[in-house]
Amino acid sequence: MIRGKDMALSLFVVGTAAVAGYVLRSERRGATRSRSKADLGARVIGPDEVPDDATVVDASAQRLGEIPGARRALDRAIRNGAREEWEHITLDRDGAWSVVDRVRQTLPYYDADGDEYNGVYVRYNDRIVVLDAIGWAHLEDSLA
Repeated sequence: MIRGKDMALSLFVVGTAAVAGYVLRSERRGATRSRSKADLGARVIGPDEVPDDATVVDASAQRLGEIPGARRALDRAIRNGAREEWEHITLDRDGAWSVVDRVRQTLPYYDADGDEYNGVYVRYNDRIVVLDAIGWAHLEDSLA
């Protein structure tokens, strides 16, 4: 009879631990499940670096203003004179990945073949700035 009580107690402890682990894992998964990030980069280039077949957008364009972080990235590139390095704005929130799609689908995105820059070429007063975006998602669960 003592074995039965010991067995019941062991099963109770194991079952309680399993339920607690399941609850903790479910709470953690719900909090970080769909996080994504997007990075908007901008850099100042010379007018001679604009590809012949690239469309140059004015910085005041409404579509450009509708993209979160785009104006901040452009302003930062101009303010810091970013010719050697890209100035970055990172968006870390749900749906940030869609910013990458918006840059590439709603603006005249230039897909470079050679030494040119990929991105949207923007006229900012008397300067030219290239704006590009990359994105990634944080995966919590294994794919297998």
